[in-house]
Amino acid sequence: MKILILTHRAPFPQNGGYPIVVGNTIKGLVGLGHQVTLLSLNVKKNRSPAERDELLDKINYTEYNIDTRVTMIEAVSNLFTNNSYNIDKYYDAGFEKLLFRNLTDNKYDIIQLEGIFVAPYLGVIRKNSKAKVVFRAHNIEHQVWQKLARQKSDPFKRWYLQLLARRIKNYELQLLNKFDGMVVFTEQDKTSMVYFGIQIPLAVLPIGVDLTLYKPDHSKDDFPSLFFLGSLDWLPNREGIEWFIDNFHKDLTDGDLKAKFYVAGHNIPEQFDDYEVLGKVFIHGEVDDALEFVNSKSIMIVPLLSGGGMRVKIVEGMAMEKCIISTSVGAEGINVQNGKNIIIANNTDEFYNAMKRCITDEHYCRQIGRAARRLVEQQHDVNKVTRQLADFYQSIV
Repeated sequence: MKILILTHRAPFPQNGGYPIVVGNTIKGLVGLGHQVTLLSLNVKKNRSPAERDELLDKINYTEYNIDTRVTMIEAVSNLFTNNSYNIDKYYDAGFEKLLFRNLTDNKYDIIQLEGIFVAPYLGVIRKNSKAKVVFRAHNIEHQVWQKLARQKSDPFKRWYLQLLARRIKNYELQLLNKFDGMVVFTEQDKTSMVYFGIQIPLAVLPIGVDLTLYKPDHSKDDFPSLFFLGSLDWLPNREGIEWFIDNFHKDLTDGDLKAKFYVAGHNIPEQFDDYEVLGKVFIHGEVDDALEFVNSKSIMIVPLLSGGGMRVKIVEGMAMEKCIISTSVGAEGINVQNGKNIIIANNTDEFYNAMKRCITDEHYCRQIGRAARRLVEQQHDVNKVTRQLADFYQSIV
């Protein structure tokens, strides 16, 4: 099949959940013999990968720079409209013209939209292509904002996030049946879509990872050590890690949690440097090799309080045989069993007790990690998942 994929973020380098999911999907489709074209909005104009990804030699790829910054005037004026600037800011007339030319020059079988932020281009697709259009919902976006709103104690912030959630919800529900098929990552998201009235074909396909890339080496890991890895430009990640540090910084530096704690990821704010404590708390920026970073640490913490979809970093951590302590929200959609292949902790007491046990019982951590790897091998192998995606394509063509 000839497949066009649209993304709102350039997936190279693959240094975050969204790029990893997109990159693995493309790798799987190319491996099955499909011809893939990728058109990506790039909101990081001056950034390029340190090394050229070999996948680029196997696809047709075009990256289009876009400025998504919103001025204060635009943000205030948006309050008096019914539009969601979170979505509108990804519309660019130049990119639409690029897409138009691509559609008129090529005859695609499938066009896949990776998330709601490229949905504004559905109109030009429908006018200029007979391809079947598949929407992959990386999460149900308005639910993410609803959960964020519920966590806020400040009345104005709660009201504003609720306003954003309502607008995004209206947009999402209007789109619901305008595609030819939809893919979600979790049964929870499927249940929501059915409740909202979806009538088009719907498939639940989990995140797939290339297991050949995940090579656990416990001789390299620093036990006991705790770590967080994630992009802090995604609000649920930032909210979660701030909650964790606010509650456990003293325990890690002066209390009974005798383990080093590492924070790494994309777009970590400068003020996080204030959390550093020599020899105890380490705030990294973006690491050169995320998998090597994970390999060198022992216990992953995922303190998500809001969010949606399936967390790529958890699947990756499980593939690396890491003992993971996560909230139920963080582990949502993954077929985990508390105490077998993950540890679920939903409040400060549960998190504290879980960390205390893990840093004093290395055998227990290793046991959890090995079971986690087995789960990923069974349910998240990218080759199996991509074959299921291709079968779904065939069912709607």
